[in-house]
Amino acid sequence: MFLNPGRSDETFWVTYAQFMQAAASSLGMELQVIYAERDRERMISQARQVVTGVQRPDYLVLVNEEYAAPEILRLAEHSGVKLFMLHNRLTADQQKRLGASREKYPDWIGSLVANDEEAGYLMAAELIREHRARHGDGPVEMLAFAGMRNTPASQARERGMHKALAEHADVRLRQVVQGDWSEPRAYEQAQLLLQRYPDVRLVWSANDEMAFGAMRALRELGGQPGRDVLFSALNNSPEVLEARIDGRVSALASGHFTLGAWAMVLLHDHHAGLDFAERGGKDRQERLFALFDEKQARKLLRLVQGRGADLDFRRFSAVGRKGMRDYRFSVQPLLD
Repeated sequence: MFLNPGRSDETFWVTYAQFMQAAASSLGMELQVIYAERDRERMISQARQVVTGVQRPDYLVLVNEEYAAPEILRLAEHSGVKLFMLHNRLTADQQKRLGASREKYPDWIGSLVANDEEAGYLMAAELIREHRARHGDGPVEMLAFAGMRNTPASQARERGMHKALAEHADVRLRQVVQGDWSEPRAYEQAQLLLQRYPDVRLVWSANDEMAFGAMRALRELGGQPGRDVLFSALNNSPEVLEARIDGRVSALASGHFTLGAWAMVLLHDHHAGLDFAERGGKDRQERLFALFDEKQARKLLRLVQGRGADLDFRRFSAVGRKGMRDYRFSVQPLLD
């Protein structure tokens, strides 16, 4: 069972679940997905129903969205359901209180996250590089749209952005706002910010929806995304891939939409008696994020449109490969 924190009509989380389903089907697993519709209390209620129901799953995959994971861990204790944390794991403060996986909660068997801090860094560095390639060295102003304050992935991406800015003293960050991952919210914010800071030439965004909101505001002010202001974005929606292809987005990071699929590989092997803890560790951070140029965006667009249905995820499993010492998860094999 995957307790999906997103909305059932939200492109990113729907695609995320589709790749999980593709991997599960390839591996002979049964996967059910329920959507919390970005409602923390609903997510906790759904978890309670799953772990107290008559027909409980072998594994519950959860996300520490809005810091909900500790409550779900508590609810699942002694339920017999094994828990696996995906995408956002415990914060440092939460882990101080609860410990790591397989400690206070032995049925919490592990976690898998992407390199979100590196993604934030890559996008900021690429924006700066592209601006200098066009206009040369010199001072430049930037706006930043982070996601949600209480989401670890958003915090990590923002840290990465600040790390890149620390390497470029002539880039002035005028303001960081929390866009809540939302196109309408970022649009409202950008309407004000782009007029408050008319010299901004770079807009860093922690996802694609917020980038599109800021682009809409820029166009209404007479500007052209990709020419007058350079934008970063992160995700794998057809819309953002097309925006990278046509140049509206100048720095695109993607790859983390495959996290759920890789989790299916780990749980498949665990159920077969091959503990992933012995092959790279029980709590894993994989370098799934990469920058995508126009050519790579076209390849990824074809993959996303096919929902990963033709991919054979058995080739990534340790089953039948006794000498396998670690998993090599990456978005690149899926693009070959």
